[in-house]
Amino acid sequence: MRLRSGEHIEGALKRFKKLIERSGIRTEMKRSAYYEKPSERRRRAERKRLKKIHMASAAAGTAVRLPK
Repeated sequence: MRLRSGEHIEGALKRFKKLIERSGIRTEMKRSAYYEKPSERRRRAERKRLKKIHMASAAAGTAVRLPK
């Protein structure tokens, strides 16, 4: 990331943080900070899949209940 001409450091830092957040680097760093058991990894992936289904159905206007 390069500084734009006349850009303040605060603005550049804000832009950098958004860039990192969108790319997924920050969440990957948080995830790899501690060991995650394979069962927890599968559970997280399943919840992500169910959330995606739920959000798609909500956008379409149909109701889908998620298991807890």
